[in-house]
Amino acid sequence: MKYKVTLIPGDGIGPEVTDAAKRVLESVQIDINWEEVDAGMSSISKYGKPLPDQVINSIKRNKIALKGPLTTMVAKGFNSANVELRKKLDLYANVRPIFKIPGIESRYDKVDLIVIRENTEDLYSGIEHIISPGVAESLKVITKHASSRIAKFAFQYAQKHGRKKITVVHKANIMKLTDGLFLDCARDISKKFPDIEYEEMIVDNLSMQLVLNPERFDILLLSNLYGDIISDLCAGLVGGLGVVPGSNVGDKYTVYESVHGSALDIAGKNIANPLATILSAVLMLKHLSKNKEADQIMSSIKEVVKDKQNLTPDLGGTSTTTAFTDKLISKIYNS
Repeated sequence: MKYKVTLIPGDGIGPEVTDAAKRVLESVQIDINWEEVDAGMSSISKYGKPLPDQVINSIKRNKIALKGPLTTMVAKGFNSANVELRKKLDLYANVRPIFKIPGIESRYDKVDLIVIRENTEDLYSGIEHIISPGVAESLKVITKHASSRIAKFAFQYAQKHGRKKITVVHKANIMKLTDGLFLDCARDISKKFPDIEYEEMIVDNLSMQLVLNPERFDILLLSNLYGDIISDLCAGLVGGLGVVPGSNVGDKYTVYESVHGSALDIAGKNIANPLATILSAVLMLKHLSKNKEADQIMSSIKEVVKDKQNLTPDLGGTSTTTAFTDKLISKIYNS
């Protein structure tokens, strides 16, 4: 079967790591017709904005995309193209599997959890303004619709993937209306899934518990801002953003992406770690019901990483992007 997938190479190291992922998918003989579209910094000079209409239209046609990192300027410039993409396609669930890969240096050996983050509202609604000179205000928007929807998604995900417990993360002791609403919605949805253990935890306590004993967690369910912060914290438990895949999921469309930045300082040097993007492509294969091929890539990744001879500099090695990818493809062919 031939698949048509939108490819967004992205900024900085994006073209290098997405090319590596394409090569790996080709090695398991997945027939993909890639529709490549530009987004990010290069699109600003061409189209005047970082997320041109053709990107959205392409994903709407193909229903699925693989995306490299897009640069978001700090405290200036255009609004985040990543956030805009999620809003325009209603990609309301951000899913990040966090798991230990033997051979990657980290402090913990048995971490295996899923971070599920509401992806469309909260402070990411971008409603902010200047009240008076020296005073800025940002509005936190939490709705029953979005909160119930992400809670239902999390519990259904748990059932589908054999997960046993969901921890709902909040700060409702202080933000009683907004986080309180998020919490109330999660409680209501949890009653429909009595087979899934339910617990609640204040976000600051969660941060401490993740450092002390991350192995105790299974699925974390969070609103947008907490999810953004905690998902990066969790990546640090298993070796960093370079080894963590991600997906943005809606009812109609899904975008798979590495969760690290565009790393402009090393772009073009052939030393970027492509693992997170390759792992995101593995998630995409599972979405396409190509489980055999996904497992084949995953087992080969574990062999290459455990060997430690072809790791990129961020993982403590001296290998290049190309050499890592070549070694992985070699393992796949011989598996």
